[in-house]
Amino acid sequence: MTVYFIGAGPGAPDLITVRGLKLIERCPVCLYAGSLVPEEIVHAAPENALVKDTAPMHLDEIIADMKAAHEAGQDVARVHSGDPAIYGAVAEQMRRLDALGIDYEVVPGVPAFAGAAAKLATELTLPEIAQTVIITRTGMKASSMPEFEQLEILGQSRATLAIHLSIRNLDYVRRSLEPYYGADCPVVIAYRATWPDELFIRTTLEGMKEEVRKHKITRTALILVGKVFGENNFRDSDLYNAEYSHVLRNAGKKNKAKLV
Repeated sequence: MTVYFIGAGPGAPDLITVRGLKLIERCPVCLYAGSLVPEEIVHAAPENALVKDTAPMHLDEIIADMKAAHEAGQDVARVHSGDPAIYGAVAEQMRRLDALGIDYEVVPGVPAFAGAAAKLATELTLPEIAQTVIITRTGMKASSMPEFEQLEILGQSRATLAIHLSIRNLDYVRRSLEPYYGADCPVVIAYRATWPDELFIRTTLEGMKEEVRKHKITRTALILVGKVFGENNFRDSDLYNAEYSHVLRNAGKKNKAKLV
């Protein structure tokens, strides 16, 4: 018996991986985070499977269901949104399963920031503009941030930022980032990216709070910050540069030149 932690992707039912979908189709127990996982995905569970929304459940109850499945010899599809490695709360579940001697595996999924970037047709890393993407959040009621991961510190990098779970903390986001990015820095508010009711708001650090208030967005939104969202004047990379040689293209060009 195995518990499979499956990343369902950012929202669109067809963005789950083939491996994840096949596991859901065969596991007799399916526990899914109903607030963020579309029902179409868990509809793929076997006809007689136990399918349970864990949104109203606490950790002990979830582990109890996994333990019951273990005792019955039934595999479990534990379905999370996005990718389980990012704000998935899977580590605490795996720690409990370790203590119980229950096997588990993790199946990756498309993270929310990647789904949003795809819908925006935007590359998050552009030559000489940004070569780093920081995935972070801000401290709210649920939990604080580690001392050296405060936005004021991360913002000094001027990297592309994907800020999760912070749509109600926009004053702090602006105050922390404006000294490094500027008030006019492009911002995209990605609300439920890849879902049927998705919404993308292109704005700036200065204007984002007003725009969010105007659209009455209070949850399930990602804040994307960086010059890449407003920049078209960047140089081509060397990856496909005809004058640039690498191991997979014109590998012998330089050696031939030396022999001449």
